[in-house]
Amino acid sequence: MSVAVSTDPDRIGFDPARLARIDEHFGRYVDDGRLAGWQIVVTRRGEVAHSSTYGLRDREAGAPVEADTLWRIYSMTKPITSVAAMMLWEEGRLELNDPVSRWLPEFADVRVYDRGSVLKPYTVPAVEPVRVWHLLTHTAGLTYGFAQVSVVDGLYRAAGFDLGVPAGADLAEATRGMARLPLLFQPGTSWNYGVSTDVLGRLVEVVSGQSLDTFFAERIFRPLGMTDTRWWVDESDAKRLAALYTPHPATGQAVRADAIGRYALSAPDCLSGGGGLVSTAADYHRFTQFLLRGGELDGVRLLGPRTVRFMTRNHLPGNRDLASFSPEGFAETILDGVGFGLGFAVVLDPVPSRVPSSVGEYYWGGLASTAFWVDPVEEVTALLFTQLMPSSTYPLRPQLRQLVYSALIDWPRAGSWERHRSGRPAP
Repeated sequence: MSVAVSTDPDRIGFDPARLARIDEHFGRYVDDGRLAGWQIVVTRRGEVAHSSTYGLRDREAGAPVEADTLWRIYSMTKPITSVAAMMLWEEGRLELNDPVSRWLPEFADVRVYDRGSVLKPYTVPAVEPVRVWHLLTHTAGLTYGFAQVSVVDGLYRAAGFDLGVPAGADLAEATRGMARLPLLFQPGTSWNYGVSTDVLGRLVEVVSGQSLDTFFAERIFRPLGMTDTRWWVDESDAKRLAALYTPHPATGQAVRADAIGRYALSAPDCLSGGGGLVSTAADYHRFTQFLLRGGELDGVRLLGPRTVRFMTRNHLPGNRDLASFSPEGFAETILDGVGFGLGFAVVLDPVPSRVPSSVGEYYWGGLASTAFWVDPVEEVTALLFTQLMPSSTYPLRPQLRQLVYSALIDWPRAGSWERHRSGRPAP
């Protein structure tokens, strides 16, 4: 399946010549060897204004990026898991204030890091239970071992939680292991990016009575027509999978990273709701259109429009942004003017980032530099796919925003922001 341009860009407010700058700019990344290849899709009001590919999905094999190339989307799995949890919430199966220990008893007596070292940490009891909304907003106190910022990150690595989970652990076992590790802070008192959405995926399994892959397939992928999104790539589709790369430390050239990339070629022991999916531009395009339209696509409704609006508002206490609601010393890993909703970062003020966007825009990205955003004011969605890890290597995401918004030459339709705030989907 491909995502083809469906209208003249100028009919929906884009200058075609300015849109062409996207390919020119990102083409230079491939031409000078920093990226192997990429795929970009930009839409407005449900119409595809720009869809392009460039370079190679596998540089060593000489295989080009094609419309149906498969990409590891890593943390772009998180919004899908968050949608799954909110589908159960709409059914009354869980409440956002519910303690997670109601379903996952291993979280009943969690402890919080207080001081000390990896070899001798001191912890204290949690004064507040980890709740469902803490998982959705990354305010539970969970972390990632690979972050390598805090003592707790070191404790995660020592327990086998680095880029993945301990070898052979399934999602249930991994979740129990996560619960045994101390939290970085008291639940609800700060924001930290971590394994919260993996725990949320396990919660979806227990509440629904289905494995996460079955729930996703039956309740999300099949209804939305996301026919290519999966947890791993079998032999018949292996040639479609883009190779994974990292930058050479001296030259910045993309270097193949098969040691990590090969994990997408076999069934995982642990279904990571935080980073386990492989997808295509066409499939994730359908997911972003489902969000833009307020939880419905092609007559299939998975969420109510007010639920999508609720998910994409800032849920950090006091309407704080990530800069003011993250642990001390995390300034380089967070953004001013950005809040966090139930599974998405949310723009509160675009000025501090020095990148154009709209108040109310929501987004996320993946470890291998993939990214998406949905702008309900301009009625724009954008997708970027490539396979360079880590995502902080180059400023690909802000540069795409810069190019997309500078190509818009009209004003938002009257009432678009009011529609979003009221929960009415784009027509």
